[in-house]
Amino acid sequence: QVQLVESGGGLVQAGGSLRLSCAASGTIFSIFIMAWYRQAPGKQRELVAAMATPGTTQYADSVKGRFTISRDNAKNTVFLQMNKLRAEDAAVYYCKAERVRSRSNSLRVNDYWGQGTQVTVSS
Repeated sequence: QVQLVESGGGLVQAGGSLRLSCAASGTIFSIFIMAWYRQAPGKQRELVAAMATPGTTQYADSVKGRFTISRDNAKNTVFLQMNKLRAEDAAVYYCKAERVRSRSNSLRVNDYWGQGTQVTVSS
């Protein structure tokens, strides 16, 4: 079983910065994609940023140039540096590990979600 634990959320003023972290633990052999999603009240969960093992990244248009995703593959950890935060960035941010292979059965892949961390932006 794999667990994802996010940290780093909180309250920040508009224009400020936050750094989110997500650590995956368990019997992990490899994780192909680690990603951040967010969900604001009354809205669908949306992709914010994703990073595949080879280093390729994908960002939502609304965060390009402000957010940066990075990974520490040796520690199965993903980060999201969020700069120039806006009121519309406020949401619960979820970490997702995609196409995770376990050491016990590397032929099978699964996806896992974290519990989420709240980001609040005051204007």
